[in-house]
Amino acid sequence: MTMLYVVIACGLLSVLYAIWATRSVLAADQGNQRMQEIAGAIREGAQAYLTRQYTTIAIVGVVVFLIAWWLLTAAAAFGFLIGAVLSGAAGFIGMHVSVRANVRTAQAASSSLAAGLDIAFKSGAITGLLVAGLALLGVSVYFWALTGPMGYGATDRTVIDALVALGFGASLISIFARLGGGIFTKGADVGGDLVGKVEAGIPEDDPRNPATIADNVGDNVGDCAGMAADLFETYVVTVVATMVLASIFFTGATAVTLMLFPLVIGAACVVTSIIGTFFVKLGANNSIMGALYKGFWATAVLSVVALGLIVWLWLGGSTTFEAGGTSFTGASLFFCGIVGLVVTGLIIWITEYYTGVGFRPVRSIAQASVTGHGTNVIQGLAVSLEATALPAIVIIAGILVSYGLAGLFGIAIAVTTMLALAGMVVALDAFGPVTDNAGGIAEMADLPSEVRQTTDALDAVGNTTKAVTKGYAIGSAGLGALVLFAAYTEDLRFFAANAQPGSFFEGVSVDFALSNPYVVVGLLFGGLLPFLFGGLSMTAVGRAGSSIVQEVRRQFREKPGIMEGKEKPDYSRAVDMLTKAAIKEMIVPSLLPVLSPLVVFAVIYLIGGKNEALAAVGAMLLGVIVTGLFVAISMTAGGGAWDNAKKSFEDGFIDKDGTRHEKGSEAHKASVTGDTVGDPYKDTAGPAVNPMIKITNIIALLLLAVLAH
Repeated sequence: MTMLYVVIACGLLSVLYAIWATRSVLAADQGNQRMQEIAGAIREGAQAYLTRQYTTIAIVGVVVFLIAWWLLTAAAAFGFLIGAVLSGAAGFIGMHVSVRANVRTAQAASSSLAAGLDIAFKSGAITGLLVAGLALLGVSVYFWALTGPMGYGATDRTVIDALVALGFGASLISIFARLGGGIFTKGADVGGDLVGKVEAGIPEDDPRNPATIADNVGDNVGDCAGMAADLFETYVVTVVATMVLASIFFTGATAVTLMLFPLVIGAACVVTSIIGTFFVKLGANNSIMGALYKGFWATAVLSVVALGLIVWLWLGGSTTFEAGGTSFTGASLFFCGIVGLVVTGLIIWITEYYTGVGFRPVRSIAQASVTGHGTNVIQGLAVSLEATALPAIVIIAGILVSYGLAGLFGIAIAVTTMLALAGMVVALDAFGPVTDNAGGIAEMADLPSEVRQTTDALDAVGNTTKAVTKGYAIGSAGLGALVLFAAYTEDLRFFAANAQPGSFFEGVSVDFALSNPYVVVGLLFGGLLPFLFGGLSMTAVGRAGSSIVQEVRRQFREKPGIMEGKEKPDYSRAVDMLTKAAIKEMIVPSLLPVLSPLVVFAVIYLIGGKNEALAAVGAMLLGVIVTGLFVAISMTAGGGAWDNAKKSFEDGFIDKDGTRHEKGSEAHKASVTGDTVGDPYKDTAGPAVNPMIKITNIIALLLLAVLAH
């Protein structure tokens, strides 16, 4: 177990890096008094929202904690608590830094592009390394506590159930944070844009818009805290699912070694991610995306080297293993890890292609805006549908290659390695809300136009990095959920093979053939869930956005001096309205994936019996994974493309006839309409499908544990 101490040390190293980087960011200049006042209002709103959100979630958490203790064990209950607390902490701390880095980025941008990039990326790296480090520490320290001081065997069902419960805690917090933050941020964005840009004709982040502070608050609670919680739970759930498979497939010392293997990969990649952050430097060509990619590719290359050293020096490259009837070597697992890294790189490249300003998809939407609002929406929907094809093909290839190398366990290692880069990828994502806020502060504080040009350049890249991160999160979520599905089927076989007389699993024999109508029913029910979930999420944003539209119109009507700059808008009113709306609206959609497996099991059990109920639940998981993957990719890629099509007009878009369309033109107004549709697509419904997929699978695993208990 010496290697477990190394893993814990690497997790602590990431926390130490975050502390060092935080001190460095907070030491930077905060700018003038006006800038600090604006940043203070954003910080106050974000903290008020997250405090209220986590207070609400805590009530649900206490209930689930008690249920887990009652139905399972104290170890499972405390596992749930650890996962929930660390998931919330990852998001809260990340938000805490980002709302302080925004004003410092704006001030740094007044001196140079490189200085602004340095502060913004460093603040993002704090969130990224905390996500990876806390996830690694949560699983490894609790695994050590269970197998050390508590004295359980590594493959004991109490240990496995406790780790699965830890993943459930992370997932439950994640879906609330992702959905609630998304409703808040897009309610503000949609409402503010429709009245401010389209009706009043004022710029984005104009201080006269009563929704502008709420919009900047939303960037932090949605894109920073929400994404941090999302990738934290994806990381934890994938590692736990891989450990569950290792505990089922292997025995003795081999089982312990391969249960530790995903943790060791994560530990190595935390170190490579820290090293990679120092490669992010602006080059002579002033390419911001190029500077960020330097850090990412340095991390990826170093991770390949680290993975090779782990396999050959610790596992043994020629050592043969057998799992689920498949024989493979340590070298095969190394190549599975390479597959995961290649899939990551390809998904990032494809997502950038579909959402980057200079590429065909975004230009096609901008071109469609020239002929009106309707054609913009049509082309945006077309791009969102087309954007699902290449990522799906990449994921299919990744599954086939890794399965061919090492069976189901090979797929699990590929996904684990993919998620091991989460530290660097989250750093790229958290960079986005910081630069967005910096631009808003520059606009509201009336800084010189060249400062706004610098922050706009950073923000445009931040918009792409947020889309890229969402593509990565979705791809990893789909593959991670597939590993969870494998864990469900293998767990089912394990419980059936080891059933005691009189237990629930005595005589269980599950048929997953498509000729079984209960399997088809499960597939169809699982398939509908992402669509229903997405619909509920979009409706929630629509309601929140409508309330902000009415509020902004009211203030403009009752306070005519706002538009003349003689009266100040009531910013706090919009923040308070959205906080209440987001907390209220997130409850029902968030409970949908939690309750669905239980309802399906109960109904089919009453109709057809236990074999049919277990088959229907398993099929439901596969249905959720398949449709959820496509819904999430379509929404996030389409929304990102709509957003950057709008940004194309801010620099002046030249259409195919050579005509230039500036900001404020009719074509620009059409692009704003498309972006209004795309906003809840890419920042609320689409990303929230990620935790929704995995929480459904986690609940199914816990259901098996409860039935076997």
